[in-house]
Amino acid sequence: MSYQDHTLTDQVSEQNAPIGADPTGPEMFGHPKGLFYLFFAELWERFSFYGMRALLVLYMVNNLFESFANRDEIAIGIYAAYGALVYATPVIGGMIADRLLGYRKAIMLGAVLMALGHFALAIEHPVFFYGSLALLIVGNGFFKPNISTLVGTLYREGDTRRDAGFTIFYMGINIGAMVAPLICGWLGMEYGWHYGFGAAGVGMLFGLIMFWQGGRSGVFGNNGLPPEPAVIKERVAGITKEAWVTILSFLSLPVFGLLLFNGTLDLPGFGETVFDGSIMHIVMNYILLPVITLVLIYNLVKVDSVERQRLFVVILLTFFITVFWSFFEQAGSSLTLFAERNVNLTFMNAAQTNSINPFFIILFALPFSAMWVFLSKRRVNPFTPVKFALGIAQLGLGFLIFAWSANYADAEGKVSIWFLILGYMFITTGELFVSPVGLSKVTELSPKKIVAFIMGIWFLSSSFAHYIAGLIAKLTAVSGGEGEAASGMASLMVYTGVFEQIAYVAFGFAVLALLLTPIMRKWMHGIH
Repeated sequence: MSYQDHTLTDQVSEQNAPIGADPTGPEMFGHPKGLFYLFFAELWERFSFYGMRALLVLYMVNNLFESFANRDEIAIGIYAAYGALVYATPVIGGMIADRLLGYRKAIMLGAVLMALGHFALAIEHPVFFYGSLALLIVGNGFFKPNISTLVGTLYREGDTRRDAGFTIFYMGINIGAMVAPLICGWLGMEYGWHYGFGAAGVGMLFGLIMFWQGGRSGVFGNNGLPPEPAVIKERVAGITKEAWVTILSFLSLPVFGLLLFNGTLDLPGFGETVFDGSIMHIVMNYILLPVITLVLIYNLVKVDSVERQRLFVVILLTFFITVFWSFFEQAGSSLTLFAERNVNLTFMNAAQTNSINPFFIILFALPFSAMWVFLSKRRVNPFTPVKFALGIAQLGLGFLIFAWSANYADAEGKVSIWFLILGYMFITTGELFVSPVGLSKVTELSPKKIVAFIMGIWFLSSSFAHYIAGLIAKLTAVSGGEGEAASGMASLMVYTGVFEQIAYVAFGFAVLALLLTPIMRKWMHGIH
């Protein structure tokens, strides 16, 4: 998952870095000193994000909804809605930062909201639970798209150190993503949920302090300040525009809370109203998807033939990346529950298994980067559609390994942890085939006048993927009656049966991507 974060920010940085950015300032180890403040701010923010994520479904199933017969389905639905919204709000937060707040104020606001959210989650009560997730959704919208953009402003255009700087920054993401499940998972599972969530909150607080200290020390120079400082001080109804952003952020919390809520509320004028995820279904399928489709059709008609064909390629790549993340995002839900119930966890607990993917990212990222350079020099680097096909196929192989593990289960329905590790390894190598190249090609292929809009759609594909991932994960719901759990062998058959179906469907989409490669290559008009 951590490499997905890279693609959601790298090209944003390159596209949105203001032309008048001030890259001057003190240096450290041959890079702007501000990079290292951002490195640690992002490391701790990702620590908090992935630490909480590793515990979320387990907490809902084993604590918050423990007495519910359909606790698996409820937990998976909430997790999917949370993931969908977390990857949707950065589109809005980035726009607000670009046009009003500037990156630094947006990052600080997001960091404060997320710190509040993590600490509120440590209070084990439904009201705090939904409120904390809403705080995290809104806070992430301000923080995530803007901190990487700020990294980009530290370098002059064409600076040869830029790629190395982002590599250092991304290492912070991966370190945070790998360490967080190990620490938060250990605290949460061994000493209590509130300790695990509290540790995530402490991580976010460290990130906030690190970023604040960087701004205070002046290492960011004039970068990331509001585009028009006078505008944010303008008053509307006696309140500055800057303050209105904060006020509206808090006022939006009940809306996001209701999108996540699962249960019955007594609403004035409506009586008892059941919330079961249907609002998210309406938002995703009947509002967001039709609007995006109509705007795409409008732009397809408007552009010339070469741009139209390239835009069709972008649409196909977006479709395939959505398929990939829909399967990949079983990691935080069905795969975590599978690990808890059907894997012989000899040296880590179920929450800590979420560190396997970022571990392999750290292990393989540089070798893969060197491999692409090596293949390019020999002019045998695969075209982007072929990479997508190979990546989706490797993901399918990972899930097939999970499915095969059932043949080697013990009498209690437990399989060796090495099946889980090996499956995650192939899922991660698939991720490295797909994720780093996808957004780069989107920016190259999109018509220049609508690059920002197409990038927004690419980001939203992750939101749709989380929503679809929830629908898939619900097929694995195996909780029994009140206070009961399905037997080990019964749950094993359910999980591995769904994983096998995912594998075969993934292989099918890989074949489809290969079949479409000739026409996609032609429509790319020279772009590799």
